Amino acid sequence: MPESASLPDVPRPLFGVTDSALGRSWVERLDRTGALMANAIAQTHGLPDLLARVVAGRGVSVQNAPGFLQPRLRDLMPDPNVLTDMPAAAARIAEAVRRREPVAIFGDYDVDGACSAALLSEYLRACGCAVAVHIPDRITEGYGPNVTAVRQLAADGARLLVTVDCGTAGHEPLAEAARLGLHVVVLDHHGAPDELPPAVAIVNPNRQDDLSGLGHLCAAGIVFLTLVALARELRRGERPGDPPQPDLLAGLDLVALATVADVVPLTGLNRAFVRQGVAVMRTRGRPGLAALMDVSRLAGAPEAWHLGFVLGPRINAGGRIGDASLGARLLVESDQIAATTMAETLDRLNAERQQIERAAVMEAEAVAGMLLADNPDLPAFVLASPDWHPGIVGLVAARVKERYGRPVFAFAGKPDGSATGSGRSIPGVDLGRAVRAAVTCGHAVKGGGHAMAAGATVGPDGLERFRACLERELGAAVGALAGAPDVLHVDGVLSAGGASVELVQALAEAGPFGSGQPEPCFAFGRHRVCDLREIGAGHLRVTLKSGDGASLKAVAFRAVGQPLGAALQQARDGEAHVAGTLTIDRWGGGERAELRICDVAAP
Repeated sequence: MPESASLPDVPRPLFGVTDSALGRSWVERLDRTGALMANAIAQTHGLPDLLARVVAGRGVSVQNAPGFLQPRLRDLMPDPNVLTDMPAAAARIAEAVRRREPVAIFGDYDVDGACSAALLSEYLRACGCAVAVHIPDRITEGYGPNVTAVRQLAADGARLLVTVDCGTAGHEPLAEAARLGLHVVVLDHHGAPDELPPAVAIVNPNRQDDLSGLGHLCAAGIVFLTLVALARELRRGERPGDPPQPDLLAGLDLVALATVADVVPLTGLNRAFVRQGVAVMRTRGRPGLAALMDVSRLAGAPEAWHLGFVLGPRINAGGRIGDASLGARLLVESDQIAATTMAETLDRLNAERQQIERAAVMEAEAVAGMLLADNPDLPAFVLASPDWHPGIVGLVAARVKERYGRPVFAFAGKPDGSATGSGRSIPGVDLGRAVRAAVTCGHAVKGGGHAMAAGATVGPDGLERFRACLERELGAAVGALAGAPDVLHVDGVLSAGGASVELVQALAEAGPFGSGQPEPCFAFGRHRVCDLREIGAGHLRVTLKSGDGASLKAVAFRAVGQPLGAALQQARDGEAHVAGTLTIDRWGGGERAELRICDVAAP
């Protein structure tokens, strides 16, 4: 009988772990059927067994494995016209190009907004258009287009306004644009209201009448598809002597950066965007990104995770606590000296942001802990402080969500009693829908977002009404998840000696990893925890040693003062089961495998 046939239909707890340091049960990701699929993938395509297990663990079949391992745009690109309003959007932008009309681009202040604005403005300028880019100030303007900015852009001579990563719910400012004779094209991906604002075209795969199935794309992905449609439209009217069209593929580095930083699912087309975009980024052809990689002290070529954890936060830093337009300007800067100056500013702002964030997170976690002690069944946290900077409330919400495993909204209070906040959710709980319901009921002045992240503004004394609305809207979904067991899915069992650079490189073939495509997680049974010490801002560095004497360096990020850190401290110089993801450490030259610890359990 083959070994796989003896596997149980329901995976048993790995190493018998049912209550880890984070309260999780460890189980193998593959059940019996999955293990059989992994064997078939390995045998059919000649893949290493562990890589085949990782591929099968992402729901990939034998016939789809080659396309999964080599995602290519030419295989995955849809016809852009499957998006509602795309023909009208491409036609109007093409008209602006042919007539050399002044174009204004209104973006969001996050990475996706900056990349979208840079991608579109770079292309239009290469086509000969005069382009003005406006990124709103987070504090004085808030999210999305506003009447004051629209009036100024029209006064400056714009004939066409393109909003990117915003605009779907901008009724008042877009109505003002129409009154001023300013044509509007919206390129967005946020949840859409029932009634859409006036515009020539609203291209948004998440509008209710869109059947494209592309709702997983970020705004930069939508902009890229729009540029494909625009290029096709321009070719139809091409005349002898017209300049050559810009290279669309050169902008894939921006699409990849936005896709990873906006935490959209890395499935289908998004995988190709990131895989090919990272390859473009490695050529260092964009001075702004090259400078940002240098000031970030990036060792070696960029990988997908660098986009979300190294480059993205620095671009975001300008929009959080500094000049909101700095990130977008850096991405289109052609002068290397100017780009280096901008990158250094963003790096400094990011360091300042980290300090501000740490103090706010400590306060927020303490308040959340007290609220949970009073009401263990609380479905969501709504936290607020007049001392929190509006630019870091989303990060505060994310940290508290990670700590307590339920949706969180964090608000920065203003002197007049109003507050601006940002929220983060958990899988299976649609926070954006709840915020739109709060706006409809008058419990929020404005707001919107995705299932996993949202923003809102409440008026004076409106915080309690917003809190009650959120708890009511989310109660059933959170309650349904409350009884579900917390599980850590493990892709395989390794020992310290088996965690090699060659293994990490082989597993990278199944990447990119991120939202919707979890990094492979491995369990190390009964390893000795040695050389435990604190590094950086609350991280722990350890060495894991197996029974045969082999060792593996490991790090647990933000573990000090948390259950994970406490478990490692308790296991110091003793044995523990350790789980985590593998990466290559290139710090100081050379290459070595390193484990990023995500959980620990007593043997």
